[in-house]
Amino acid sequence: MTAREALELAKKNKALMVDLKFVDFPGVWQHFSIPIEELSEGVFKEGLGFDGSSIRGWQAINNSDMLVMPDANTAVMDPFMKVPTLSLICNITDPITGESYSRDPRYIAQKAEKYLKSTKIGDTAYIGPEAEFFIFDTARFDQNSHSGYYFIDSDEGIWNSGQEGANRAYKPRHKEGYFPVSPTDAQDDIRTEMVLEMQKMGIPVERQHHEVATAGQAEIDIRFDSLVTMGDKLMTFKYIVKNVAKRHNKTATFMPKPLFGDNGSGMHTHQSIWKDGKPLFAGKEYAGVSQMCLYYIGGILKHAGALAALTNPTTNSYKRLTPGFEAPVNLAYSSRNRSASIRIPMYSPSPKAKRIEVRFPDPSCNPYLAFAAMLMAGLDGIENKIDPGPAVEKDLYDMEPRELARIKTMPGSLDEALDNLQADHAFLTKGGVFTKDALDTWIGYKREKEVDAMRLRPHPYEFFLYFDI
Repeated sequence: MTAREALELAKKNKALMVDLKFVDFPGVWQHFSIPIEELSEGVFKEGLGFDGSSIRGWQAINNSDMLVMPDANTAVMDPFMKVPTLSLICNITDPITGESYSRDPRYIAQKAEKYLKSTKIGDTAYIGPEAEFFIFDTARFDQNSHSGYYFIDSDEGIWNSGQEGANRAYKPRHKEGYFPVSPTDAQDDIRTEMVLEMQKMGIPVERQHHEVATAGQAEIDIRFDSLVTMGDKLMTFKYIVKNVAKRHNKTATFMPKPLFGDNGSGMHTHQSIWKDGKPLFAGKEYAGVSQMCLYYIGGILKHAGALAALTNPTTNSYKRLTPGFEAPVNLAYSSRNRSASIRIPMYSPSPKAKRIEVRFPDPSCNPYLAFAAMLMAGLDGIENKIDPGPAVEKDLYDMEPRELARIKTMPGSLDEALDNLQADHAFLTKGGVFTKDALDTWIGYKREKEVDAMRLRPHPYEFFLYFDI
């Protein structure tokens, strides 16, 4: 869509406002709005100013002027505003140099796509994320110098099945929420409403269903798309999920592990590379994949420890990625075997369907950074012909300890993942995709604002364990 076509879309829908959205460093949409009269074709070329020092991980206050540059191709009507509003996703530029901002996650993803083309390996990286999430009735939490708590409630939670005077008998038990019909699945209508809003905003949906955990764990699968476009779509996906939940006086979270004793939320990410409209991951090697695909897998497995700092970027991520439970912590690949961290889906014999599914990411990630990083790791595998080793067909959860010890695992904490990224990041800086400044800022931000912040605070369970010591 051109700038003129975006303006015509606004006129056709009688838009009164324009919402300008951009993603901050950790991966949350920020925005400001302008009256429709303020949007002209010139704005798409010249941008609009804002204070970059107020955005997490960005500019210092003495160098804070930044510009949002609307992308006309993202123009769509926002279904959650009271007045007709045109929504535009923006890139960030420096007003002095006119250059794209090195810490703008969307720009990093755009550079990753450009780097793929420069290698001549392929011209398109297709990404298909399966972002799981929870829909709760209430979520309350706080922490200060003398108290700390969280309280989650869900009418669908198994813990509510015994309440007196309420007909709450049909509840998904822990780890038994996968595919039950209503009344056990009490949120089908809410998920369907989310699907319909996604379709309105140009996101094709393949299916929706209840996930494994109790208390409203959900999954909505959207059709694969190219890397940057999928980053845009996943940000829109989260926006829709949260706002539809709010319509129903509920709240949705993409936090990987909000419940103790039940499954966490992952984001299995399907990936493939194409060139000139042809798939490059189909072939005659293991499970019907190409040698290129195996090398791509080798790159992902080799750099998984560093990738974790971007694909599983929260301290809470490692409550899900825990050895001994049903989490894809073992760095192995297989066909059909969901206990491996990389799976080769076998649903269809079509070459166009041949892809890999990286299972360790979770939906707390910044999608632009996570998708770009995985592509760069896979390309490093192709460029350096990294052998992924033999596939693992056994159930990794039931392997003997001696046998399992030979298989590497994902980091056990965000701190460890950041150490890995600090030691292994050359594959990310190829072609200037991730700059040293962006990586240093990410590592520093995560250590100061999250790792150290968690380390300094007493945990409620520590009182249970140690108060009487």
